[in-house]
Amino acid sequence: MPEPNLHSSADHKAIAAERGPVRLAIITVSDSRTPESDTNRDFLSEQIAALGHELVGYRLIKDEPDQVLAVLDEFASSESQLLLFNGGTGIAPRDTTYDVLSNALEKTLPGFGELFRMLSYEQVGAAAMLSRAVAGVYRSKVIISTPGSPAAVRLAWEKLIAPEIQHLAWEVAR
Repeated sequence: MPEPNLHSSADHKAIAAERGPVRLAIITVSDSRTPESDTNRDFLSEQIAALGHELVGYRLIKDEPDQVLAVLDEFASSESQLLLFNGGTGIAPRDTTYDVLSNALEKTLPGFGELFRMLSYEQVGAAAMLSRAVAGVYRSKVIISTPGSPAAVRLAWEKLIAPEIQHLAWEVAR
């Protein structure tokens, strides 16, 4: 059946909402966290469930390029529609997540990083420029990568991801 002629993001969101729950995976990139201390996973899991979506995967990996690429490929071959990376987006020598993901993305969503840094500026001032938050599409999956601080994960979820989650999943699959 052909897609209706949609003219607004509100139209897109209405169609997307009819598609049902979105399937997400959480990937925490950290050299110091453990599954027991991963508060970002705890927060995101609760938020995903509260919206009626489904958490279908979780990994905690070190900020090593081969691990980032391996988990990206693993979840890109899974039922996940959105992959939520947190951590590894700074400019320290160990921060390689951004580099791996940005090189893999087939399409980028520059607005995500721009908006994240704008919103982050309100919280942390000029230090927001150190964030290399990024989003895009890889093998028909939406990839979102945020800094690993709990405040950054909360900000990205509440202001950017949650309001558009179904729309993102619908757009990449249509």
